[in-house]
Amino acid sequence: MENEKKFNGAVAVNDGSTALTIISWLFGILFFAIGVVNTFWGNDALFGVFIILLSLIYFVPVNDILRKIAGFSIPRMRLVKILVGLFIIWAAMGVGELPDKVEMMMNDL
Repeated sequence: MENEKKFNGAVAVNDGSTALTIISWLFGILFFAIGVVNTFWGNDALFGVFIILLSLIYFVPVNDILRKIAGFSIPRMRLVKILVGLFIIWAAMGVGELPDKVEMMMNDL
């Protein structure tokens, strides 16, 4: 009972997932932005679209849709999210040459 808070008659349970949800959203926004930069600057728009699609697993509403359609959810698979995040960072920094594309983007603005 010590982890419960009353809100207008409803009970909200503090299960510690709020911080994980915020972190997931932050990484989703970061990876989405990496995908947008790769889509519009540089020579490989499909790579950027691929990164944008991968970034969607970090957004909570997408996980809810996945749970309803496919019957499974990514939040329970934290290892998958970590591995996808490492792949996105590796691909964007190495193969995707993200710093060069950010410089091109800043020169265009």
